[in-house]
Amino acid sequence: MDYFVQHGRVVRILFWGTPDFAVPSLRALAEEGHDVVGVVTQPDRPAGRGRKLRGSAVKRVALEEDDYPVLTPERPRGESFMESVRELAPDLSVVVAYGRILNREVLDLPARGSINVHASLLPQLRGAAPINWAIVRGKEVTGVTVMRMVEEMDAGPILLQLEEPIAPDETASELTARLSELGAAALVETLAMLQLGAIEEREQDYALATLAPKIDRATARVDWADDAPVVANHVRGMDEVPGAWSLLGGEPVKLFQPEARSGYSDGSSPGVVLRADPDGGLLVASGNGAVALGEVQPTGRRRMLASDWIRGRSVVEGDRFE
Repeated sequence: MDYFVQHGRVVRILFWGTPDFAVPSLRALAEEGHDVVGVVTQPDRPAGRGRKLRGSAVKRVALEEDDYPVLTPERPRGESFMESVRELAPDLSVVVAYGRILNREVLDLPARGSINVHASLLPQLRGAAPINWAIVRGKEVTGVTVMRMVEEMDAGPILLQLEEPIAPDETASELTARLSELGAAALVETLAMLQLGAIEEREQDYALATLAPKIDRATARVDWADDAPVVANHVRGMDEVPGAWSLLGGEPVKLFQPEARSGYSDGSSPGVVLRADPDGGLLVASGNGAVALGEVQPTGRRRMLASDWIRGRSVVEGDRFE
């Protein structure tokens, strides 16, 4: 399907995105000389200790760096919103981590349809949190996919994929930063190939599809009965938001920088603190093995080294995380 070539005319692109992950793609479009006619992002949300309204990362860049027209609908539908989009007259929508499902009317409004940058190798990890679940599930390779959008979530034909290895100790926040740049590169390459008519769409194999549902605070809670590598993957996969956590003395503590340790079989119950030494660090029993933790964040306090937390006698050997 040739839905990009415009007989030598510059294609007008409407960009959809919200978090930091989408920013490199927006910037790449400008750097490559594409005509971005507007930006759609989610509305301002309360943020920080003062809970003051703050625009999304994409909105801030769109206004401060390029002064694009910005639309911030609570939901991207309705006649008023659709008329605003029609006035921008886009030929193509580019969607990168926008955060809302788009209906058929929205997807089909641009003459050349809508394409999406997704942070996994589809059909694996369809859904809102592919980077987190790639790490939680212990994958060694992930990547980005550029696809043509359909109404079903992350199910459209694949235009381009780029693979990326996951380092053994990599966190979700670190991998997000790397994949955001890879996604921008994949987007630019896709647009160039589409302009040349050099891409063949490839339908996804539904039999291979897996899901990466939205994560929340309940999802992020640590289950110490899991084996040590599983616990470590979970902590890395929940970093930095919402942050893996566990209760200690009835108070939640966020946990960071895990390292799975084998060879601990003293019969301690999962969650028991095996070591709390400023020099030796924090070590917690799991279902099989133990997990060392390099940093923690107790409720109402800053993120800190586990050794500093131990020096404050906030945790001692024999305490139990739940």
